Amino acid sequence: MRQRTFGATGRDVPVLGQGTWRLDDDDRTRALAALRAGLDAGMTHLDTAEMYGAAEPLVAEAIAGRREGVFLVSKVLPSNASRAGTIAACERSLKRLGTDRLDGYLLHWPGSHPLEETLAGFEALKASGKILSWGLSNFDVDGLDAALSIAGPGAIACNQVLYHLGERAIEHAVEPWCRRNGVALVAYSPFGSGDFSKAESRGGRVLAGIAGAHETTPYAVALAFLTRHDGVFAIPKTGSPERAVANAAAGDLVLAAGEIAALDAAFPRGPRPRHLPML
Repeated sequence: MRQRTFGATGRDVPVLGQGTWRLDDDDRTRALAALRAGLDAGMTHLDTAEMYGAAEPLVAEAIAGRREGVFLVSKVLPSNASRAGTIAACERSLKRLGTDRLDGYLLHWPGSHPLEETLAGFEALKASGKILSWGLSNFDVDGLDAALSIAGPGAIACNQVLYHLGERAIEHAVEPWCRRNGVALVAYSPFGSGDFSKAESRGGRVLAGIAGAHETTPYAVALAFLTRHDGVFAIPKTGSPERAVANAAAGDLVLAAGEIAALDAAFPRGPRPRHLPML
């Protein structure tokens, strides 16, 4: 599995990790097996959140006995993101995850609490060793600029955003901003959250052709395209152990320039939207 530096953390992290949104909707035994299969295949970046219901306890079970080899991330709800609320929410997540620290802790999306309060909570958690880094999620350029002005350079580890072949809005401004400022960009729902390109569509045919050339799956090709730039990571979610292993194959897949151009043409990024898309 290829690794690259994860933003301001300076740590090398696999280009592919595992998301857990709605994982608790899947069969629990298979979901647990999927997380473990993904870990075994090198997808050791695990992303969860207090909002994800039973996902944090499921992750706790998956990483039992192997915490040291996992890059573990959770998120605080905006409604809890006052200074004191951020600290309390993190402590609850730590308890559910069965660990004494998080490798990353994110604000799930911009909310009503002043950003200064949330970031002060993050810094207090970092000073106490309960988190090793902090970042943001669903932040557009204006919000990123605000966070940078408060925290200063080198403080923001990542920005987690919606990014898949059918939704490339972040390529207009958010991804370039992150690249300029040394912030990792993490793609959530990289398969479109149930809206992956159908096999008979133009995009589906392009994906299938490239997948056949590499003896892999269209899903792996999609992941390779999304992570084609340095500093970009993806966290596909699956409740299937077999799919987890197949996804991990994209971690070593490097597309040729012609293949990237074909995908770019089949899945045009379109105009920059007025508001950052999110789920």
